[in-house]
Amino acid sequence: MAAHVPVTITVINAGVSDPSSTRLLADRVAQKVIDTLRESGTTATVRSIDLGTLAVDVAQALVSGMPNPKVQAAIEQLARTDGIIAATPVYKAGISGLFKSFADLIDNDLLIAKPVILAATGGSARHAMVVDDHLRPLFAFLRALPMPTSLYAAPEDWSSTDLGKRIARAAGELAVLLRSGAGRDIADSNWSGYQHQFGGNATRAERTGADIDFDTDLMRLAAGGASRPITNDRS
Repeated sequence: MAAHVPVTITVINAGVSDPSSTRLLADRVAQKVIDTLRESGTTATVRSIDLGTLAVDVAQALVSGMPNPKVQAAIEQLARTDGIIAATPVYKAGISGLFKSFADLIDNDLLIAKPVILAATGGSARHAMVVDDHLRPLFAFLRALPMPTSLYAAPEDWSSTDLGKRIARAAGELAVLLRSGAGRDIADSNWSGYQHQFGGNATRAERTGADIDFDTDLMRLAAGGASRPITNDRS
């Protein structure tokens, strides 16, 4: 990707308190990414998905299987973005249930080869490995590209220069991938070789509902219909 081509970054923030340390960490990371890209002549636009305001909508979507317009808009925003900053609080040695619930609504093909910075906050340094134990496998399953440097901030980290150094390192990693356009090239060139959730074989730019065969037995059963009767024609 040429240095002058603008990029879009989406922050997924699962913090629910006000003020939120998770949101503070995500904003700090986003600003560092913007600054790093600007130094190389690349303009970045940052948009946020604040899951705290979508908690009820996410829960309803999980139960009904049908995201409402608010949740659908958030999902479509992720589909259009070039890079992601994923930030979650840690509760009881695990990532936020709200964050995981939102991830459960994302199509398996939506984030293929999108670069992601993984970040989390918690009340104790004991939970630092949650980022790599929980977030990294999740985004690996979604076939995104998690950055090598993950971020975790406990209360004592906010006054430490080490946190700033880790943020700068992660921001630099994301900036390199965004400038190169490698993620988009990977997804576009290998699209037909992936095993897709709905068996589609279109390029990323061509993915539509028309690519899904709704006339298969499985899709008819999922829609409440009946499968074709099994015949035993020996003629």
